[in-house]
Amino acid sequence: MTTFHIISLFPASFESYLNASIIKRAQERKKIAIEYYNPRDFVVPKKGKALGYQDRRVDDRPYGGGPGMVIEAMPVIKAIEKSIKSIKSVKSIRPKIKIVFFSPAGKQFTNDIADTLKGYSDIIFVCGRYEGIDARVKKVFPMVDISIGPFVLTGGELPAMIAIDAITRRIPGVLGDDSSVEERRVAGSDVYTRPEIIEYKKKKYRVPKVLLSGHHAKMDEWKLRGKSIANRKKITK
Repeated sequence: MTTFHIISLFPASFESYLNASIIKRAQERKKIAIEYYNPRDFVVPKKGKALGYQDRRVDDRPYGGGPGMVIEAMPVIKAIEKSIKSIKSVKSIRPKIKIVFFSPAGKQFTNDIADTLKGYSDIIFVCGRYEGIDARVKKVFPMVDISIGPFVLTGGELPAMIAIDAITRRIPGVLGDDSSVEERRVAGSDVYTRPEIIEYKKKKYRVPKVLLSGHHAKMDEWKLRGKSIANRKKITK
């Protein structure tokens, strides 16, 4: 079983997506498990004072100036430490752990990376926010920087969900048909389903006749031609 350990200030943001469809079924079948660790829970209280919400702040101004706030190192370090201790406490054999930090400057996430990460028993996703996380976290815990694209998002939560989805689909037994995860589907041909004819604003739209012919060789040729067109469009953009 692969376990995803999520370090995030906003763990509730994962609930809707990760508790539905394929990801939900993968959890029910014990193919994957998901654990959450909120850095706010690792803020050390001031002596003699109970922690209120305002006391659980984990961000501060950046040294050297600049806009925004930076997430402090120690709460994140403690959260990662907790996740690693949790992993080692429940694994009877030595776990294979990888720590991932999401950054626009990181290595582009691909199907190949998803396949590689699938081979780890435990993956720790560190989700940044604001202007980022104090760089000393990476000095304590070596991690790989990964980007889901050349753009900036509010935080690492959405990239983590994307990575979990892509990795989970590749775990044997998660999908009913293993061919569903093949990379060639990324640039596949057009697909159709019932009914054979639909009508919109007095215009009829039909399923291509070749797909109704029952001639498998011709259907395969049509699909291959569609993939080639899709790839050409992708290259010329």
